[in-house]
Amino acid sequence: MHNVLAPGVAVSLGELIEIRHRLREVQLFSTPSRRSPLIGLHHSRLRGRGVDFDQVRVYQAGDDVRTIDWRVTARTQEPHTKLFHEERERPVYVLVEQSARMFFGSGQAFKSVLAARAAAFVGWAALAHNDRIGGLVFTDSECHEIKPRRSKQSLLQLFNLIVRANNALLAGSNLSHSGDGFGMALRRAREVLRPGSLIMVMCDERALSDVAEQQLSLLARHTDLVMLPVSDPLDHALPAAGLLRFAEGQAQLELDTHIDEQRLAYRALGEARCERWQRLALRLGVPLLPLTTQEELVEQLRNLLEQHQPGYAK
Repeated sequence: MHNVLAPGVAVSLGELIEIRHRLREVQLFSTPSRRSPLIGLHHSRLRGRGVDFDQVRVYQAGDDVRTIDWRVTARTQEPHTKLFHEERERPVYVLVEQSARMFFGSGQAFKSVLAARAAAFVGWAALAHNDRIGGLVFTDSECHEIKPRRSKQSLLQLFNLIVRANNALLAGSNLSHSGDGFGMALRRAREVLRPGSLIMVMCDERALSDVAEQQLSLLARHTDLVMLPVSDPLDHALPAAGLLRFAEGQAQLELDTHIDEQRLAYRALGEARCERWQRLALRLGVPLLPLTTQEELVEQLRNLLEQHQPGYAK
């Protein structure tokens, strides 16, 4: 019922399921014929990427001697070599924030809703690509996870976690700012993800603390990381709208936005956050796909991926 009353403020399971019909509009992962601009997420030389044993055949001139199967060779008295094919599936893991700071939006949807939709799109794309999909949904004080499986049922379980956390924000039962949910979620991801996994992090742009930056750096050593910080236009600039009142818990703040210095200082803080994400992405060599509540999800994903294409000029 929440979605009927407040579109863009809360998500439903039905909405996340319907996103699967948008997959053809954006190619998120590589295929044998088309390469994804995102670090060639498939059919490329990824760190930790494995291969599966396929079969044994008689050794031929030019075969790598390191792949000789000595057991079969000894049994048949004829050199045989092992054949391998690239691992066809990999764990794809979405880390989705549904905290109090995400329960805000002045654009087309709240940040919490945009992150939920992005997670659903990635989930359906991974499943369509024959990958295992799992994830972790975190609030300010707790996190819940689904282990990666190649199963629609598993994906729907992940959606249920997202919807439950998202709707708790609308009900006001999850609006506490206590705890470091992001740091906790990143540490948990490091514990459960195997090398070579793909992890896509959907969090508030303001979540990048020193601890979070360190955890993301450690994650990027053994996984393929894609960062999708979510922001709202009002995170970056305040309108000249006179006296604005802000409240967080018991704390309240009044800000006179007619004072130029205050608006400029606020804008500078927003720019500094953006630059910090950019520096981190550059240092780690990972894709950065900043999402905004100002634009529709699939449209901005398409634009962001185009910017990652070789030869793209701004």
